[in-house]
Amino acid sequence: MKILYLDLGMGAAGDMICAALYELLTDDQKKVFIDKINSLSLKDISVSMRPDQKCGITGTHMEVCLANVPVRESFDIHDEHAHHAGHHDHDGHDHTDHNEHRHHAHTSPADIVSVLDTLDVSDNVRKNAKGVYDIIAEAESLAHNTAADLIHFHEVGQMDAIADVISACILFDMIDADKVIASPVCTGFGKVRCAHGILPVPAPATANILKDIPAYSGDIEGELCTPTGAALIRHFAHSFGRMPVMKVRLVGYGTGTKDLEAANCVRAMLGDDDPDDGRIAELSCNVDDMTPEMIGLATDIFLEAGAKDVYTTPIGMKRSRPGVMITMMCSYEEREKFAALMLKHTTTIGVRENILNRYTLSRSIKTVNTRFGEVRIKVSEGYGVMRCKYEYEDISRI
Repeated sequence: MKILYLDLGMGAAGDMICAALYELLTDDQKKVFIDKINSLSLKDISVSMRPDQKCGITGTHMEVCLANVPVRESFDIHDEHAHHAGHHDHDGHDHTDHNEHRHHAHTSPADIVSVLDTLDVSDNVRKNAKGVYDIIAEAESLAHNTAADLIHFHEVGQMDAIADVISACILFDMIDADKVIASPVCTGFGKVRCAHGILPVPAPATANILKDIPAYSGDIEGELCTPTGAALIRHFAHSFGRMPVMKVRLVGYGTGTKDLEAANCVRAMLGDDDPDDGRIAELSCNVDDMTPEMIGLATDIFLEAGAKDVYTTPIGMKRSRPGVMITMMCSYEEREKFAALMLKHTTTIGVRENILNRYTLSRSIKTVNTRFGEVRIKVSEGYGVMRCKYEYEDISRI
């Protein structure tokens, strides 16, 4: 299974997520992406990717230009009161655009849909982009106590923000991970100035989007998680938590504009899950109405199906009845299959599940020639340990 893990220890902004995903592409895919996003005719918007460094880490910076002027460059020139959710750059400062009309531009959800419907993208990309904006619209409607179809986007409705969303949806589609896992989201803290005035961090819409998602403020003052970034994560992430056990193949860094005391970047890691990742499922049930023969038959069925181990424990049950606890160890991925087998081949009406981590030695078989014939030796090693043992069946035969 292909796993994409997003490290959001410095928050989530649309452009930074895009740049991190971009680094996971092959050179040919990168060219296809740039050509694609810049052929969509997003009203004077163009997108480019350039190498960048934060705290000594080399990554990629996504640059969105409006009429050939970088949006972030315009942020540095002016000190007005407009704030763009997709390009906040994690500094908590006031930003504006060089186009004055953006300060008062309102975009409705219907306007966004109209723009998305005109773009030459796949149905899946269009569907995901609409889904992201649905999340933002719902969050804004809760923040303003207004029906979702009546709200008006400010910063997230601008063409450069739409470019962020469309870019991200294209990149997620190109990477095509089976599972997307994100770390808890660092939001930053303090206050931010936006089209509505001075608001707490995270901004109300962002806070609504992050409901039920693990998040924390961290030590950086400023808005680290933007509405666009939060919506992308909410839409695409299947789960949240620490990085799972996986074989990492590619790592990408997407950087923001500002230089902070911590590396201002989103990290994306692409790899495959490890079937022998140390996790194992322990399934068990208690029975007091199965004969030893029935239990023996069930044990054989479980082992033949691929269970790693099956054993029984004598227990005392309700009504002072002696009983048996049947315990089966199986791979984490096959736990539902073996739970179904346990329910089918025992008299229990319920199966308990414990997910355990285990440490195992790697195992291999060597063969030696003796005067009694070939004898197999099981070699187990790892963690500074090595042990050898003759196979019982061969010794028994001899």
